[in-house]
Amino acid sequence: MQIKSKLPNVGTTIFTIMSGLAREHNAINLSQGFPDFNPDQKLLDLASKYMNTGFNQYAPMQGVLPLRERISEIMQTCYRASFNPDTEITVTPGATYAIYTCVAAFINKGDEVIVFEPCYDCYTPAIEVHGGIVVPVELQYPGFGIDWNLVKSKVNSKTKMIIINSPNNPCGTTLTENDLKELENLVRGKNIIVVSDEVYEHMAFDNKPHQSAALYPGLREQCIIVSSFGKTVHTTGWKIGYVAAPKELMNEWRKVHQFLVFAVNHPLQMALAEYLTDKSTYLELKNFYQNKRDYFRKLISGSRFIIEPCTGTYFQLLNYKNISNEKDTELAIRLTKENKLASIPLSVFYTNKTDNKLLRFCFAKKEETLEKAAEIICSL
Repeated sequence: MQIKSKLPNVGTTIFTIMSGLAREHNAINLSQGFPDFNPDQKLLDLASKYMNTGFNQYAPMQGVLPLRERISEIMQTCYRASFNPDTEITVTPGATYAIYTCVAAFINKGDEVIVFEPCYDCYTPAIEVHGGIVVPVELQYPGFGIDWNLVKSKVNSKTKMIIINSPNNPCGTTLTENDLKELENLVRGKNIIVVSDEVYEHMAFDNKPHQSAALYPGLREQCIIVSSFGKTVHTTGWKIGYVAAPKELMNEWRKVHQFLVFAVNHPLQMALAEYLTDKSTYLELKNFYQNKRDYFRKLISGSRFIIEPCTGTYFQLLNYKNISNEKDTELAIRLTKENKLASIPLSVFYTNKTDNKLLRFCFAKKEETLEKAAEIICSL
């Protein structure tokens, strides 16, 4: 068969490659972003409860009402934002799916989408497979700030979407109030949809609140907010997330959603809905991960790596310019094979493969895992 690929330049993701290398070489895996500890036993018991009480058939297309009501409560509690559970919230099989569906629902051939690099690797393929044109804007290193004058210069009549991500994976940084206001002013009155990837929303550190798009009424009118329970309750394998958006946007989004994945795991939705009635499950998460961040940074403080700022997520960037001149991809592979420690090189998240000598390490791990990893880091 003669197959014309819609993604001719796309291969295996870096997460699959590095996790595979970690398994092959029996290395500590701080590459892929998942916890190596179990979620709360109460949540697991609730999942079993709902499986055993008959919630094993299709859930409603938009998600079970109790969970949508809980999501609405979270938005109100955290951001003083009102989202109608019936018309403005939909449960999804994870955040990557939700972002893909945003692109599928609104981007046509030739439409331009602005993304900030380094960016999570699902954005660009989703845009390209639908005939969209990726317009990358590099975050300014060090610090990974946004040059809003540069962004404004990229906006034109073909610009149909801007994707933001805060707290940012892979950078571990967060957008400021000024950033969101700049964005709000930029898109006001324009036919531009903002997709706000906020899967690490409950992991903003140092007493600085997460700047959700939901906090800005003008921005909220043109925005689809994406989040994930996998990050919040330590269940990345459950693949349950959600989108929140104005009714008009949600109507179009659901048109595509219903033919991609009609329903999301029913008993797990019910379990999450009951579990999240305890607001501490998400309100205290930032303290849990800030403690892990601080512990990891303390353990590696004597190393030759330069520890980059980390204001959110559960990822820590380390600059290795004092250790090696190798490409970050080469060093990441060598450290996995020779030193038994897997990380993620940052250059793979750039269109131009920008190499600032940075590796990303996940600290969503047990203390003993972090201690073993730190010992290797300090030996380099």
